[in-house]
Amino acid sequence: MSDELMRYIEDFAMQMELLGMSRSSGRIMAWLLTAQPPHQTMPDMVAGLSMSKSSISAATRQLIQIGLAERISLPGERRDYYRIKEDVWTKTMKGRSHQIAMMRQLAERGLEVLRDSPPESRQRLRDMRDLYAFFEREMPMLLDKFLAYQAEQQGSPTQD
Repeated sequence: MSDELMRYIEDFAMQMELLGMSRSSGRIMAWLLTAQPPHQTMPDMVAGLSMSKSSISAATRQLIQIGLAERISLPGERRDYYRIKEDVWTKTMKGRSHQIAMMRQLAERGLEVLRDSPPESRQRLRDMRDLYAFFEREMPMLLDKFLAYQAEQQGSPTQD
């Protein structure tokens, strides 16, 4: 593996760690996003990432549990392979719709709790509610636009 790819994997892992994922899971995610073929065995990852089998096992389990990766088997093969799930990014964004609605509802609940408070003490909650209400309304349309854009790009001869 090139030094440049290894640096990329570490940078990716550190960003995922900032988002609450383990650094090991971030490394595996970056590995699976860049690996050829896109499905990798546990020994492939142990060798490529210089990580212990137990670390990779725990990290792949985390990625599978949160829906970013999946374990597959190939016909005629006795070992398991791991890969990033198809359409993971759009599915992840669609899953955020529930979280966005929940945050809007929490803001509305807070506004109800503070209904008798002065308007200035409610402003932060109004800002929160308005932002999440906007995202809740716009996200489905934005995802539809992205899917149309993606389909158009896939029909184009140059995708990068």
